[in-house]
Amino acid sequence: MGIYEELQARGLIAQVTDEEEIRELVNNGKATFYIGFDPTADSLHVGHFMALCLMKRLQDAGNKPIALIGGGTGYIGDPSGRTDMRSMMTPETIQYNCDRFKEQMSRFIDFSEGRALMVNNADWLLDLNYIEMLREIGPHFSVNRMLTAECYRQRMEKGLSFLEFNYMIMQSYDFYMLFQKYGCNMQFGGDDQWSNMLGGTELIRRKLGKNACAMTITLLLNSEGKKMGKTQSGAVWLDSKKTSPFEFYQYWRNVADADVLKCIRMLTFLPLEEIDKMDSWEGAQLNQAKEILAYELTKLVHGEEEAKKAQEAARAIFSQGAAADMPTTELSEEDLKDGNIDILTILVKSGLVPSKAEARRAVQQGGVAVDGEKVSDIYRTYAGEELSGEGIVVKKGKKNFRKVIML
Repeated sequence: MGIYEELQARGLIAQVTDEEEIRELVNNGKATFYIGFDPTADSLHVGHFMALCLMKRLQDAGNKPIALIGGGTGYIGDPSGRTDMRSMMTPETIQYNCDRFKEQMSRFIDFSEGRALMVNNADWLLDLNYIEMLREIGPHFSVNRMLTAECYRQRMEKGLSFLEFNYMIMQSYDFYMLFQKYGCNMQFGGDDQWSNMLGGTELIRRKLGKNACAMTITLLLNSEGKKMGKTQSGAVWLDSKKTSPFEFYQYWRNVADADVLKCIRMLTFLPLEEIDKMDSWEGAQLNQAKEILAYELTKLVHGEEEAKKAQEAARAIFSQGAAADMPTTELSEEDLKDGNIDILTILVKSGLVPSKAEARRAVQQGGVAVDGEKVSDIYRTYAGEELSGEGIVVKKGKKNFRKVIML
């Protein structure tokens, strides 16, 4: 099985142009491909996971990845999947975020000895002359056709700014420049990027002739993958300072039963033969599959040692024991009232809920436990002595845990 067939078997390919040519290039390690990442935050999140894993798979098969950082397109903001306009970032913020991306991508991609490139589209976009750009690129884009693109169509009711309307042209120009500067002959992206990606392929062929090698692939469920980056408590980041290895492990440990095998197939590097044997798993075996998923992905992002710690901590929680490596909230005497602290304050101080009103609802709905015992009394208090030493483990819902101790 070639790498292209493996990508198909893992459910990663949704749409392609020029399938036979793509298959030939990818399977023979002759593809120079790019995937773009706009620096909208100072860390990548799990929504980027599928793209990063794909780049690693293809590089391992001999192909050359280009990680394109959107230092230029970041000034505009991708309207895809948005109901409103992104907030404008300063040049300093954009550059800082770009630097953090490179650190995190290096865990997945080998940039040594020219095996991969990291390129910033600010290098060519920020110096463009507006009139020259309109004359050179503008004639190749039909406004009527652009308005039918899904990334724009869903914004028409609430309003699409002219700034954002330029995003497709900028992304298409990226592929054109990468093709000319680095011999990039293929682009990958999520299914929500299909219109933008086709724009780049068509631009190259119109500018350089129909025989120009420019091909496109989209990833199945990549737009859904972006949604993976969000939970009720916020984003799940790849930066351990923003999302601890334990929290990262717990996120994947708690995926839905219906999604666990799909995630194992698409995101881990376990052999397909081993994954196929799991297709018949059900019941308690799905919990084992979730542990495998959580461990493999935590190891990939944070290393084997942190993955083992997170797994041991999670198992300790489920066995109602102590877990030294879970996220910890430290309280002081100032947090006590008459030597005690109530459960609602603990929930807020630990960050498990944003307010006492939500803490009250969580307790009343039976969603709070301390050291494995459900808390049903909103007036339940704990003495400072109970929080000293090993402290207590507070659980909200099925996914959120904190150790709470007194300094």
